[in-house]
Amino acid sequence: MLLRFRAANVRSLRDEQTLSFVVAEHQPSAVARELRVGGNGSISVFPLIGIFGANASGKSNVLAALGDMRTAVLNSYASWASFEGVPRTPFALDLKGKMEPSFLEVDIVIDEARWTYGFELGSTRIEAEWIHSYPRGHRQVWLDRDAARPEAYEWPGNRVKDRAQLVRRTRADALLLSTAGTDNHPQLSPLFHWFRRNLWLINPEDERAQREGFTTRELSGSRAHRINELLRVADLGITGAEVIQKGNDRAEAKLIHRSATGDVALDWRDESFGTRSWFALLGPLLLALDEGAVLLIDELDASLHPRFAAEVIRLFYDPQANPKGAQLVFTSHDPSVLTTPSGGRLLEPAQAWLTEKDKDGATELYPLTAASPGEDEDLTKSYLAGAFGAVPSLLEGQIARRLLTATEQAREPDAERT
Repeated sequence: MLLRFRAANVRSLRDEQTLSFVVAEHQPSAVARELRVGGNGSISVFPLIGIFGANASGKSNVLAALGDMRTAVLNSYASWASFEGVPRTPFALDLKGKMEPSFLEVDIVIDEARWTYGFELGSTRIEAEWIHSYPRGHRQVWLDRDAARPEAYEWPGNRVKDRAQLVRRTRADALLLSTAGTDNHPQLSPLFHWFRRNLWLINPEDERAQREGFTTRELSGSRAHRINELLRVADLGITGAEVIQKGNDRAEAKLIHRSATGDVALDWRDESFGTRSWFALLGPLLLALDEGAVLLIDELDASLHPRFAAEVIRLFYDPQANPKGAQLVFTSHDPSVLTTPSGGRLLEPAQAWLTEKDKDGATELYPLTAASPGEDEDLTKSYLAGAFGAVPSLLEGQIARRLLTATEQAREPDAERT
């Protein structure tokens, strides 16, 4: 499970920002799960976090930074040699961004063992990389890499096997963990494979066709019954789905719709954007629940009714639907998912994180608890009223007034010429 994520000088995250799933001490939670770590210890962890904020405030960049970290771990050894320099996206609105390293770090739990893994990317090399383990609650440093030292690699305690071979095979522009995972290293491979099995990023535009194809293939497997059930329960007028083979291992899904004359199978191109978005989400969503993985969904509310988004959230809460402790991080423009139609809270304040841009265009990420909401406060109403920040600084009717002013100014030169 993911405990914390930290990043600095990555995309719009200039200064170090932290996203945490860990429930604060003495903070009661009705939805958190107890996670065993380090023998007899335990940590309370949220199953999901929602990130809210105005357009261009950096919500998506938090998820993208997590995706960047995953890509670096999986691909730096095999692919980065073909790049000129290290592929990264530093903060672009400050000249120092290109000069300073990009920092990425996670705290995670694998089989009840807590790990901290992180690195710093420079423009041409890996500036630093570290692996810490906490087998009994006390930190053990397994790797300390610093490119500025004459001997870049230090291995306190000599806990890692085949150290010389790992160092010899790791390029200056590649992560050692990427090398270890590619070589199937007996001790470090579990950490590498955690990244391979987690941090799957879904957004409303990129790779939707691939997700549609994945869900279509899943209709021929063990998840078919649940996919059909989720299509029916979504109240889209769908009674099920069938798979049509197109030859050359190509398959196409056709959704069966209820009609006055009986069930009708529509061509895929005739389905609504919302229906296709829901269908494309189902395959990855069920895979994450079955694998106990961390799923990242950018704009959960895109083309989905708020009731749909709320049901996705409830899936991660439900111990029967989510028996392996899968986690969700989503972004949304719609604060209505903070509350239920009956006025209850769908997300606890510590699960709602907000993004704002400062005067220099850098993203600030903070939990809603920082705004000290009242125990019975309506989070949706207070958010829309601007009580917590992270909303556009617009006055009612301001856009229309600006448009009218711009139109009048554009007419003035024409009037002068006549």
